[in-house]
Amino acid sequence: MSNIAAAGAFPLGDHTVNRMGYGAMQLAGPGVFGPPKDRLAALTVLREAVASGVNHIDTSDFYGPHVTNQIIREALHPYPNDLVIVTKISARRGEDGSWHPAFSREELTQAVHDNLRNLGLDVLDVVNLRSMFDLHHPVEGSLEAPLTVLADLQRQGLVRHIGLSHVTPKQIAEGRRICEIVCVQNYYNLAHRDDDPLIDDLARGGIAYVPYFPLGGFTPLQSSTLSDVAQRLGVTPMQAALAWLLRRAPNILLIPGTSSVAHLKENLAVSELVLPDDAIVTLDAISREHVQ
Repeated sequence: MSNIAAAGAFPLGDHTVNRMGYGAMQLAGPGVFGPPKDRLAALTVLREAVASGVNHIDTSDFYGPHVTNQIIREALHPYPNDLVIVTKISARRGEDGSWHPAFSREELTQAVHDNLRNLGLDVLDVVNLRSMFDLHHPVEGSLEAPLTVLADLQRQGLVRHIGLSHVTPKQIAEGRRICEIVCVQNYYNLAHRDDDPLIDDLARGGIAYVPYFPLGGFTPLQSSTLSDVAQRLGVTPMQAALAWLLRRAPNILLIPGTSSVAHLKENLAVSELVLPDDAIVTLDAISREHVQ
């Protein structure tokens, strides 16, 4: 079993979590829609993750919808005291699996209650408000109205902490004027490093940064440089990419997802992988390979 504490820990809300966490998105069916092909396997991978020391799980009730939260509840409830479950709101799914903004007060309030019900909780540890001005890229636009709704739900005792997802630095600054922001979840990996200045700024403020699609997401990272470094170190390219993220900044929390126990163990093993300095320099250059 990997010692995931070797990767260190960082504050997330009123808890300190291991930097290697788990993302539950892949527990739903294809396209993050519908049930998984193998529900027992989904339950097993969650239980193995927590047994291995994972105490930060990322999810949302719009995964499925409802599917991943119901699986998490079945697998892990009653939850360990140190487990932090982070969810997100502001989207809904069409009958065809499409994604649509859900920014109204009624939709946001319903989403919080849906997450509470399906996770079997009285209060949500962390809720990320996801910007939905554009599905694929962060786009400027005020989040004051939906974030004020979420802050109201926090004052009602339904939400402990608030984060932001898919956002710009300007939106983060706006959000911090409305309420405390404990984490930011954005698209970031070896090849997509637009948030480099933001990560360092958040680190100085003690705010966690959680990269989604740390391995490239629906278009996995393809790099001969990454493959060469991984081969030299005797690890997989994805392990090298995750290890680089852990080295990048102390406030980065990883949530790689998988529905396979074998793949989970491979991911968690990264906690003990120390990249040599020359490998870091080589991997740092990958972002330049992807500049068009």
